[in-house]
Amino acid sequence: MSPTLLRSLRVAAVVSVVALVSACGFHLRQSAALPPGMKKIHLTVSGGGRLERELTRALENSEATVVDRPEPDAAELAITTNTFRTDSLTVSGTARVTEYAVRYHVDFNVKAADGTVIVPSQAVDMSREFSYDATNTIGTASQTEELQRSLIGDMVQSILFRLQAAGKHPVPAASN
Repeated sequence: MSPTLLRSLRVAAVVSVVALVSACGFHLRQSAALPPGMKKIHLTVSGGGRLERELTRALENSEATVVDRPEPDAAELAITTNTFRTDSLTVSGTARVTEYAVRYHVDFNVKAADGTVIVPSQAVDMSREFSYDATNTIGTASQTEELQRSLIGDMVQSILFRLQAAGKHPVPAASN
């Protein structure tokens, strides 16, 4: 085959892939179509840290303005619980742990600027398992940290999906 024909085939393949990916509704992670009342958000995260930074970045990528203090026209996204724990899963015949699970638990809720509930209090639990190597204790600590980073990224995405769903399926107002 001639180089020109090969190049044309490559270009056609790339264009086809781009067309297919865009047609299936593919979106980059870390952004969502937020409900109208969440264009300005005050974020409160119990424990702060990485979850707060990544969630702030994701909200900004979703075209929301994250404010430092509560404001009269800002929705309130409150992460009331933000905890990790490590559990042993498997113990060998010599009474040594061979598998662990890193578990991540987050409770959150969202209220509009006027105090109406956008997302009622929800709990999200995630976990990852890994094998323990008694000869590599430093590796185990770094593996746990990497799993925590991964879980935080997944948690941010899960919260964004729930916020997006809240925009499509609002909570009905309570009847008196």
